[in-house]
Amino acid sequence: MDNGASSYRRFLNGDDEGLTLIIKEYKDGLILYLNGFVNNIYVAEEIMEETFFKLAVKKPKFNAKSSFKTWLYTIGRNVAIDYLRRNSKLSAYPIEDMEKYVKDETCLENLYIKNERKVIIHKALSDLRLEYRQVLWLCFFEEFSNEETAQIMGKSKRQIENLIYRAKQSLKLLLDKEGFQYEKL
Repeated sequence: MDNGASSYRRFLNGDDEGLTLIIKEYKDGLILYLNGFVNNIYVAEEIMEETFFKLAVKKPKFNAKSSFKTWLYTIGRNVAIDYLRRNSKLSAYPIEDMEKYVKDETCLENLYIKNERKVIIHKALSDLRLEYRQVLWLCFFEEFSNEETAQIMGKSKRQIENLIYRAKQSLKLLLDKEGFQYEKL
């Protein structure tokens, strides 16, 4: 598949299969990215659905200033931020429900992140600041360029470069505490 832009154009021209292709291509990565905001895989799935619902109903204009994936993740990020604002005063889930959430989240992570090294790094990411977690996820797991990451996060390219450096240092410290060393950090 291309970068999703042609499928979106097909959808806008009346071919619903275009939206189906977009959902199949981007839903798993988008869910895991959004999970970094809400720390609940079920809520992340709902936010992902709301993101695609916005595409289907509001049909925002894609102006190709960035890749389609960058544009889509930016919409998802905005939906997640709106969700967090609306629900900032809600209480946490009962502890009994959390076991189910953790079990399901682990299954999804293991399907998406195939080898054990990435799983360990993914778990260490959850201990990082949100901004660090976000920049590392977008750059290394989703393989966005620094420019695309800057656009998604609403920052300059220089700020992203600094964030990446600090996030890598923080992640390396966490992994070193666990006795794990990762050669790409």
